[in-house]
Amino acid sequence: MNNDDSLKDRLATWLGISAGQASHREKLLSGLGAFLGIAGTYLLTRFFLGEGAAVILTTSMGSSAVLLFAVPHGPQSQPWALVASHFIAAVIGVFCARHVGSVALAAGLAVGLSVTAMYYLRCIHPPGGATALAAVIGGPPVSALGYHFVLTPVMLNVLWLFAIALLFNYPFAWRRYPAALVPRPAAKEMEEMAYRPIDHEDFVYALSQLDTVVDVSEEDLLRIYALATGRAAARHLAPAAIRVGHAYSNGAAGDDWEVREVVDASHTGDPARDQVIYKVVAGSRARDSGVMPRKEFAQWAKYEVVRHGKGWRRAD
Repeated sequence: MNNDDSLKDRLATWLGISAGQASHREKLLSGLGAFLGIAGTYLLTRFFLGEGAAVILTTSMGSSAVLLFAVPHGPQSQPWALVASHFIAAVIGVFCARHVGSVALAAGLAVGLSVTAMYYLRCIHPPGGATALAAVIGGPPVSALGYHFVLTPVMLNVLWLFAIALLFNYPFAWRRYPAALVPRPAAKEMEEMAYRPIDHEDFVYALSQLDTVVDVSEEDLLRIYALATGRAAARHLAPAAIRVGHAYSNGAAGDDWEVREVVDASHTGDPARDQVIYKVVAGSRARDSGVMPRKEFAQWAKYEVVRHGKGWRRAD
């Protein structure tokens, strides 16, 4: 890599410019979905509030459309975040508009209180702040509605956007909305994928194959992966905890699940040299037996188990 490329990469990192992750098809679909969503919300708002106020309120719905159609699987795009944020922001906005004399103070309180409420209700959705602001600065048409503003047009617009996002995205399995509708890998496939070491290049390739915007940086994803795999590794038993006459499970799913009982073990003081003799007492290889170093057995074992009726349960 030459110096110019290195400088460009550093500048892109500093500015927060991420590599393009979505295909042209994905980008065009996002734009078309947003068009359908906002065309409807504008017409609904103009019907209830007139032309001027419609412009103000539709801006918050435009922000929601970006999230629902460009980042349909992001946490801030999901139904609870969408519906609850606009609802609580509209209520707070109307309250501040009616009971705070200063427009500047009312606007600040409306947005600030809405952000705080969204945090506590776990429904962070940035466009909700614009809805709270619209309730304060929307002018006479909005003021005349009072708390009816919450239902019509705000919640009516929200439900319209939700319906369009649900119906428009559904034919495309990789971008179905909400995220709960996206097909998930089978449990066995997930087990096979778990805890494999990956390089940064592999992560970049995987993101490109998703063909959608992931609302988190590559570096944060790698950091999450490292923390998760580190925690999983810490859950394995210590070699000294492996005892003769006790049974242990690898905690795997499906045919890979197994319970091994330790029938004998050497004690040299070196876990890498100590040998463990075991027999498989449950799982697809029941009645098999084997020998392995104590350290390796401890890495295989997730936890100790005891008999419970006809099955097994964790000893702890």
